[in-house]
Amino acid sequence: MIQQIKEKIIKLKTKLSKIFSDPDKSRKFGLGIVAAGATLLIAGTAAAFIPVPAAGSFAFDVYDVAVNQLLNGPIGFTAGVGAMVFGGAMAIQQKISLAIPCILGGALIMTADTMTQTLGAIF
Repeated sequence: MIQQIKEKIIKLKTKLSKIFSDPDKSRKFGLGIVAAGATLLIAGTAAAFIPVPAAGSFAFDVYDVAVNQLLNGPIGFTAGVGAMVFGGAMAIQQKISLAIPCILGGALIMTADTMTQTLGAIF
């Protein structure tokens, strides 16, 4: 069992080293992460400008799924952490132009719940 886990980790390391060693693949991977983060961020800010609908309505169910379960749930957390890890990897490789948006986007995704409450209270 432990040997299988070690083999999977080694395979993952070799795949990641292939991705990050090729500049074209690294750029595409980085742009994909940035695009995914931007999509989640836009979804969060779009939901932030809408006040919370009344409980029991159809709009509340959609809001609950989009904001509470996706953006503030494990998917949003994983996307935020993934973006920050990728930004850190790019910073280590001296690719600051990719690192800064990834780190900022990851931080915004991870604080999306407070942003939705604050912007919802303002608007």
